[in-house]
Amino acid sequence: MLFRDRGKPDAAALVGVLLAADPEHADVQQPDRACQNPLPAELVSGASARILARVLAMCMGIPATGHTAPIVPATRYTSPIAETLAPDLLERFLRYVRIDTQSRRDRTSSPSTPGQLELGRLLVAELRGGGIGDAQLDENGYVLATLPGSEGAEDLVIGLIAHVDTSPDAPGHGVEPLVHRRYDGGVIELPHEGVRLDPATMPELRGKDGHDLVTSRGDTLLGADDKAGVAEIMAAVAHLSRNPDLPRPTLRICFTPDEEIGEGATLFDIERFGAMCAYTLDGSDLGELQDESFSAVEAILTVEGIDIHPGLATGKLVNALRLAARIVAALPEGLTPEATADREGFIHPYELQGTARRATIRAILRDFDDDRLEQHISLLRATAEDVVATEPRARLRIDVREQYHNMRRYLDSVPYVAAAAEAAIRAEGIEPLRRPIRGGTDGSRLSEMGLPTPNIFTGGHEYHSVREWASLQEMAAAAATVVRLAEVWTRPEVRAAAMSEAGA
Repeated sequence: MLFRDRGKPDAAALVGVLLAADPEHADVQQPDRACQNPLPAELVSGASARILARVLAMCMGIPATGHTAPIVPATRYTSPIAETLAPDLLERFLRYVRIDTQSRRDRTSSPSTPGQLELGRLLVAELRGGGIGDAQLDENGYVLATLPGSEGAEDLVIGLIAHVDTSPDAPGHGVEPLVHRRYDGGVIELPHEGVRLDPATMPELRGKDGHDLVTSRGDTLLGADDKAGVAEIMAAVAHLSRNPDLPRPTLRICFTPDEEIGEGATLFDIERFGAMCAYTLDGSDLGELQDESFSAVEAILTVEGIDIHPGLATGKLVNALRLAARIVAALPEGLTPEATADREGFIHPYELQGTARRATIRAILRDFDDDRLEQHISLLRATAEDVVATEPRARLRIDVREQYHNMRRYLDSVPYVAAAAEAAIRAEGIEPLRRPIRGGTDGSRLSEMGLPTPNIFTGGHEYHSVREWASLQEMAAAAATVVRLAEVWTRPEVRAAAMSEAGA
């Protein structure tokens, strides 16, 4: 019954009626008691239904799910294509992030963890199910597939790349994504660990009112880096496959393993891939197009001390862990990631492990300029040597491993590659943001290896942390940009520039 004795409304029934009027954006749990005589849904507007349902739910003590801030209007998608892609994209993304694909440093095989193979097998099955019969997972954990070009454009081959692994810098097991519909611009309180997403400290959240945001529960990363890119490529390719009338070149797809530990391009077979250029979807802010990255090295410092029972340590103990801590403390405070911005490089000690007998410091060093990067290496080396020299019985070993070079030096000679991406972003109604990456992608190494590969935005933010989040509207814009990019590469002027370069 909708009304009880004396004409008083049955609140649980009203909640059911109001939610039925707008089920897509309902954000309170359905009450146990169903309404036996519901009002026609058309009598209750969607906005009124949601507002009244929340009020009634609070009065009844029915728990809310997701973000329970006041209702705000939904943000419009950047195009009808983006809106069309969004539901499939979201389903894929939520499915992918639940698979633990966290990579492991110092790998002994490729990929470094079995979860990456699990996701790879799923992607192959989905690609084949969408009509891409050559999809395969190779022995090193790379997913490869081909979407043939439209008539007259089959001879031009362009690559789309994203990585399946997530960062080892934050917990990655047991990801449970949450969708916060129509974000209201306030603080989002995640259920675990007291994690808060606050626009006062996260400028990227500002202006996202009305977006549908995806987060973890606060005790793991989300995995938008780079499963947002994976889902966007998958959704865009599925859309192109279903719509053969849409113009496109031949698209080669690759999902790489172990990018987060610097190994994504290590076993990448460029000749087998067969593309003249490629694009990674591994960026962040809406409209980002990146053709310049840090140059990067990793340094591992090992301090050897002398261990002995602390009760007998007088004049004998050489504590390697204390020496390692002094090295980290002696590095300039102004040369850290948190103290630098824009085109400034840094030295970032990210791991310190050890005992009194042996301690290890892992650090990454970054700069856009190779000469300055060498200066950072020299500074780290001199600092460590000075500290360890205070204890003649201690020993120091420093191993420096090159990771990747600034991709700009390789992309400058093929400007039409980034220009095509810029045209695609503009075609989606977005103003491109040309900015350097304060990091690196598979494209940094692939460009050096001979496959020019700039980077495109994904709509993910706060990577490598439990605060990671993504905007569905921005993710859909990235997927739509891939569809636009396919069309751009069939334009005569773009094809002519590419073919001219290939002929040269």
